[in-house]
Amino acid sequence: MAEKTLFQKIADREIPADIIYEDDLCLCLRDINPQAPIHLLLVPKKPITRIAKTEQDDQLTLGHLLLITRKISEQEGFAETGYRTVINNGVHGGEEVPHLHLHILAGRQMTWPPG
Repeated sequence: MAEKTLFQKIADREIPADIIYEDDLCLCLRDINPQAPIHLLLVPKKPITRIAKTEQDDQLTLGHLLLITRKISEQEGFAETGYRTVINNGVHGGEEVPHLHLHILAGRQMTWPPG
C-alpha cells in the first residue's frame, strides 16, 4: 500500500491544519507558507496524484472543486476584489505534494506573468 500523502493525513486528522471548509469531496485549509495575505489550499479527499493523472470519473470532483472555490471566496470575503486559482502539475509546474490541490490566493494585486 502506498504511503499516505500529507493531504490524506490532514483529511484523516493525523496532522493538524487550519481547515476552513469541508464536505464529502474536499477540504480547504490555510497554507502554512502563504504566498499572499490569503493563501488557501483546496484539496480533494480522493488521492488524485496530479491534474495530468485525472480520469474521466474525476470529472465530478474537478468541477466540484471549482464551484467550491467560488463558495469559499464568498465565505472568506474576497469574491468581489478577486483572487487567483493555481494548480501545479509536475516538477516544472512547481508541484511539491503529489496530491492534486488548488491554491487560492487573494488579498493583494496579482501580477502577470506569474513565477
